[in-house]
Amino acid sequence: MLKQRIITALILAPAAISAIFYLPINYFALLLMAIVGIGSWEWARFMGLVDTMQRLAYVVVTSAIIAALWVLLPVDETWLVITGVQYEITSILWLSVLWWGIAALLMFLYPKSSRFWANNKFIIALFGCLTLVPTWLAFMVLRTNNYLLDEFQGAQLLMYLFMLVWSADVGAYFVGKSLGKRKLMPNVSPGKTIEGFLGGVVCASILTVIVGFSLQWSSDKFMTALIVTLLITSISVLGDLTESMFKRQAGVKDSGTILPGHGGILDRIDSLTATAPVFALCYILLA
Repeated sequence: MLKQRIITALILAPAAISAIFYLPINYFALLLMAIVGIGSWEWARFMGLVDTMQRLAYVVVTSAIIAALWVLLPVDETWLVITGVQYEITSILWLSVLWWGIAALLMFLYPKSSRFWANNKFIIALFGCLTLVPTWLAFMVLRTNNYLLDEFQGAQLLMYLFMLVWSADVGAYFVGKSLGKRKLMPNVSPGKTIEGFLGGVVCASILTVIVGFSLQWSSDKFMTALIVTLLITSISVLGDLTESMFKRQAGVKDSGTILPGHGGILDRIDSLTATAPVFALCYILLA
């Protein structure tokens, strides 16, 4: 299984990096929309939908919401020269933060909390939209940052986010496997440990220190970046555990089978669905 995961990762990582840096903005937005569409197809399993047409209907609804955002808040106009990011965009990002706060509460209270949502397909569908749609928007906010002056600045922001999440995942996996003893959230994901979580935080912090020294950050910027790193790595675990909660309730091991050794798209982007909106909001507020 580990060998298969590594092979898939070696294929996916260069493809993701190339898309982030070299796809034109509109094509990048379209690719993200397709990925979110696949994610919504997988989320439909959490709702108990097995009929193909029903699952496609959920994909269409999710994609239509994103398309409406794309039209009403054009991605090439995300950042305004005078006023900064449009108010509507920051409002959606704040809504996402509120959702992840609710998700954390549901997760901590699971399985008792499931009695309020487990048998309601509409609520689970709403949870899916709150998870997936702001992810698309956050990616576009980050990718279009300062795009007219420097087309790669936003790509570097996204890569930093990816590297934070990847380093946290790697640190958590290997530290958890070798040293993990105390369960983090046994009711949701028995395999995750406190030691693994701390290993992920340390690994991501080391990455931030390396990046900071290479870019010669000031001490204030260093402290801000380390605080954001701690926040992002903690929230990445929240995204992972939240998807695990929905999978456990639905009685499935993986969200899908599209990625050999990894499961589905949601199994790969679960951490990013939580971290991207928060990271984008932190950048808007602190940059």
